[in-house]
Parts: sequence; structure tokens; C-alpha cells
Amino acid sequence: MSDSSLKVSTTTTTVEHDRPSAFRRFIGGVGVQNVSLIIAIALVVAVIGIQNPLFFSVGNLKVIGTAIAIMGLLAVVQTIVIILGALDISVGSIAGLTSVTSAMIFTAAGPALGVVGAIGIGILCGLVNGCIIVFGRVNPVIATLATLAAFKGVAQLISDGRAQGYTGADPFFVFLARGGVAGIPTLILVLLLVAALAHVTLRYTTVGRNIYAVGGNNIAARLAGIDINRYIIGVYMVTGAIAAIAGILITARTGSGQPISGSEGLELQAITAAALGGAALKGGKGTIPGTILAVILLGVLTNGMTILGVNTFWQNVAQGALLVIAVVIQQLRSGERRIGIPG
Repeated sequence: MSDSSLKVSTTTTTVEHDRPSAFRRFIGGVGVQNVSLIIAIALVVAVIGIQNPLFFSVGNLKVIGTAIAIMGLLAVVQTIVIILGALDISVGSIAGLTSVTSAMIFTAAGPALGVVGAIGIGILCGLVNGCIIVFGRVNPVIATLATLAAFKGVAQLISDGRAQGYTGADPFFVFLARGGVAGIPTLILVLLLVAALAHVTLRYTTVGRNIYAVGGNNIAARLAGIDINRYIIGVYMVTGAIAAIAGILITARTGSGQPISGSEGLELQAITAAALGGAALKGGKGTIPGTILAVILLGVLTNGMTILGVNTFWQNVAQGALLVIAVVIQQLRSGERRIGIPG
């Protein structure tokens, strides 16, 4: 064999050896985090399904889908806030406030104004959060922790702490709560629509790239000419609007405006889903598909524990444990020195 033939053969072998396998290409395209979530969902589904075959019924799957829809909406926008390098602990209170106001405005002026008014109030709440952070120079966690209490207090004040209105007979709210298109419940369709819009915005638009840039390195983003303050206020206003949609869905599901019931604890669930989905709490990293997979995992786990008769208090313990696990995994992957550990 000539030297030239040997060189060609060696080069061909090297190229074939370096070419990634189909499995590696699949993992690279889907993402290790998402593959891990898919495996976790499959394992949980298998374990619960073996214990109770009714878990796989169409009716129960719809129950899971509708149950995670409201939490999923908040998890999607929480992911965007976290990618920006911030946090919004007030989303549950905004949902409760807009649930009450949607029902009260509906009673006085009809469903259209009820929806528009609730979304307007949600945007106003987001504007308040953004302005406190930007102009008051308050840490996002502290700012939204304060408005968590404030918005909840406003909801209780205007409702006197009681459910308001009755929407159970209105066709629009009935459609939101129990309707569907092509067999898919409306609640799930709303979540899928919002998630798709968020995914496209983050991945394929300049706005999305700038949000990642601000969260990844806000100093570099500022030097690149990105108006960070405008993005902070804008993202919080969008968060308020989506939280308002969640509040409207709460009103539809319960048949009345709920100041607390149905919205309390949603902020923790949203943060847990975003973190499990791969959103780095430092900012600059996260995906909507990952968050949706995490939402499904939380929904399947909660539903399964309920079917198996597990005490509801243990569900809270499991949720808190998942958040801790997600953050610990993020720290280990980042390679940063852990607090309190020498070396």
C-alpha cells in the first residue's frame, strides 16, 4: 500500500471515529437535563402505574393536565425571570388578586371586562415589582417577598377575605374550566400556547437573546448597549400578565374569585419547576421545554401520591426536597466552591 493510500485510510478512520454517534447527537439535541427529566417521569409513571393501573386512564391523565396548567403558566414566566437573573416570589399573590378582581368585574360588567381588567391589574403589579427593583435598587427576592404580602393583603381587603362572584354559569368561564378543543382541555391549551410563545421568544428573537445576556453577565450586557432596566421592568410586567391569566383560570376552575385558595404556594411550585427544568438561579441559563417537563414530573408525582393515599403533608416535603436537590445539582455542575467546605 502506498503512503498516499495509507494517509487517506487513516484520515477516513479518524473522521469516522470523531463523528458523534446517533445517540450522542440525540442527547445533544434534547439536552442532558431534559433526558434526565424524561427518564424520571417514566420511572415515576411506571412505579405508580404498577401500584394502581387506573393511573393510566384517560380521565386521570386529563386530571393531571388540568391540575398542572395553572402552576405551569407561573413556572414558564418564572423561568424567564430566573434567566434574566432575578426572581418573582409574588406570582401566587398576583394570581389570587387577579382571581378576585376578575370575578368582581365580571359580576359588575361581564366576562370580557373581567378578563381585560384582571390582566391590566396583573401588568400593574408587575410594573410595581419592576419599579421597586430598578428605581428602589432593591434585591428582587426582597422586593417580591414584600409584594407577596402586599398583593395578598389587597386581595383580602377588597374581598373581605371571602370568595367573590359566581362564574359557574357563564359560558366563557365554563369553557375555560371544562371545555376543550379536539379533546384537549382548554386549560392545557392555554398552557401550551403560552409555553410555545415563551420558547420562540427566548430562542429565536433578539429580545430572548438579550434576556439571556442580561442574566449571564449584566455588566457585559450593559456595555453591549442593552437597556437592562427596561428589560427588568418589561419582564416583570409580562410576568404579571401571565400570573393574571393564571388567576382567571383559578376563577374559572373554582367558579368564583379566590383571594388565597387556589393560589397559595404556587410561587414555590413555580420556582421548583423552573429549577428542576434546568434554570440556573444565578441567571443566564434555562429552557421552556425543560420547565414543562419538570411541571409534568411534579404533576405526575403529586397525582400519584394522591392516588396511592400518601398524606398531603408528605407532598409538601417531597416538593421542598426536589427544590433542594435541583439546586444542589446545579451547584455541583457549576464547579463553584461550596460555602463552608474548605478547598
